[in-house]
Amino acid sequence: MSTGDLIAIIVPVAVVLILVAAALWFVNRRRRLRERFGPEYERTISQSDSQLAAERELRDRELRHQELDIKPLPAEARQRYASDWTQVQQEFVDRPGQAVQNADRLVTTVMRDRGYPTEDFDQRLRDLSVEHSRTLEHYRVAHAVNTQAGRGDATTEELRGAMVHYHALFDALLDGGTERDRTEGPT
Repeated sequence: MSTGDLIAIIVPVAVVLILVAAALWFVNRRRRLRERFGPEYERTISQSDSQLAAERELRDRELRHQELDIKPLPAEARQRYASDWTQVQQEFVDRPGQAVQNADRLVTTVMRDRGYPTEDFDQRLRDLSVEHSRTLEHYRVAHAVNTQAGRGDATTEELRGAMVHYHALFDALLDGGTERDRTEGPT
């Protein structure tokens, strides 16, 4: 067999192997993003112009998250916040709208103390999605009801649901995102 024949065989085989390796890399990257972001992966794709753009957005979130100084709360702070949450829940009986607003403030305070920037709600969602994707929909729903309540349009049942949703994220933030955050979002 001549050198030319060997090259004619080796080059196509090498090209096929490179293409297979690239395809496997893309599939693994996509699977990793899907596992990491859970329902947020599908949501981001559905709101994006393309799957590649959505995946780029999710990778950008990961890079931004790496630059943040996210830290667990000290035991004393967790105890204090747990006590604060109990007070917010007790307030719900007499002032449900105010309790939901206080729940929102408490969740935002815990986020800030953990190291998350808290100035913009949409950015909070993007930052939280990296570690708290499973409870993120809880936050969206609770925030929407809180906004409704601010206009005086929320029913007591909607406010009660908002408290449940805030509690899911609150617990995940207090724990630092342990197994509680691995459960599915609201139905």
